[in-house]
Amino acid sequence: MKLKLSLFAAVFAMTAGLAHAQSPNTLRFGIEAAYPPFESKTSSGALQGFDVDLGNAVCAKMKVKCVWVENAFDGLIPALAARKFDVINSAMNITEKRKESIAFTRPIYVVPIVMIAKRGSGLLPETKMLQGKHVGVLQGSSQEDFLKKHWANAGVDVVSYQDQDQVYADLVAGRLDAAVQEAQTAQDGFLDKPNGAGYDIAGAPLKDPATLGEGTGFGLRKEDKTLLAKVDAALDALKRDGTLSALSQKYFKRDIIAK
Repeated sequence: MKLKLSLFAAVFAMTAGLAHAQSPNTLRFGIEAAYPPFESKTSSGALQGFDVDLGNAVCAKMKVKCVWVENAFDGLIPALAARKFDVINSAMNITEKRKESIAFTRPIYVVPIVMIAKRGSGLLPETKMLQGKHVGVLQGSSQEDFLKKHWANAGVDVVSYQDQDQVYADLVAGRLDAAVQEAQTAQDGFLDKPNGAGYDIAGAPLKDPATLGEGTGFGLRKEDKTLLAKVDAALDALKRDGTLSALSQKYFKRDIIAK
């Protein structure tokens, strides 16, 4: 009986592994669809955004089918390691910390990281002005790493959220004094909406290559070197033929594609 049970367990484990195995005809993207204009959902629940169009263009270039797997942002790297999908495509900045765990494509695009605050508050992204203030940020993001490294130990209350929309909701409700995120996300996801009336980008973009990285790319498992080479080749082709710049102009009215 023990032998039979062991054999059953081995077969089950093999079957489970195959269920999560990468298919040569598909490319499974991991995404958190709560970060417009990069990734979000329509009222009908369909995925939309720059990263979604970018991923679909990569799949078309590679002649494979895109499969989208939704996951909380702070769990994307563990889910990639667990083989729930093959590539992280969710506005993830390339940082030294993340490169310890996963591999990245070459940088695809670069977006400034900024702080937003109520107009007239006088707040700037400087610790001496933010002591005792509450600043919201997306959990698991590179900007959270920045705030924890540079602001949390200087008297700033860094409040992390699993959803960017929750950050904006608490900002409007007065539970936060400011929020830190990518500039285009701040503009499209909040400042251009009715709830964002009365708020502005405060001061200059944040700078720190160690935490904020060198741009945004796709994340892959380190052992998937062949797939990484294929995805990089597809991205390079899409840069050369102007597809990526055209998508950038569509969503951002400017070219944010890394050169």
